[in-house]
Amino acid sequence: MKNFILASFAILGFSTLQAQSVTLNVRLKPIQTLVVNNAQKVVNLDYITKDDYANGVSSVNADHLSIYSTGGFQVKVRGGNDVLEYGGKNIQANTIQIKASAGSDAVNGAQYAQNVQLSTNEATLVTSSTGGVDKKINIEYKGAGDNKYLNNYIAGQDPTVYTTELTYTIISQ
Repeated sequence: MKNFILASFAILGFSTLQAQSVTLNVRLKPIQTLVVNNAQKVVNLDYITKDDYANGVSSVNADHLSIYSTGGFQVKVRGGNDVLEYGGKNIQANTIQIKASAGSDAVNGAQYAQNVQLSTNEATLVTSSTGGVDKKINIEYKGAGDNKYLNNYIAGQDPTVYTTELTYTIISQ
């Protein structure tokens, strides 16, 4: 029996087992994307009737923006000019309002701004504490009523067009 025990120790040896450890980090970087619906890259506010000039006109763009965000985010908008000029006449950008609302695949718990005045200063349209994949945001553009643009038509043009570029941005929060 002694020989068997000694033989067992001789075969197994007296080596000690060693453990090694590895640190595994899951590193999450913020990712936000914002895409404007390709079919809605040009938005027109058409003043055609007397009522249009009196009441203003709007263009509702369903699912205008599509966002992807890892975690909370804000969507902001800013205009390219504070004054839209053409042919020596001008329209103040702040007479145009932008309204955001939940799209067909909404962000849970998001806050949507109502009646943001267009400006070269960024304005927050959507705030959310959670992220989402391919979430949709509706945007409504509304031009002034009260005959504000009555004297901005230039004779001989059909139509007279005042233009500005809008820039939407998304940032993590």
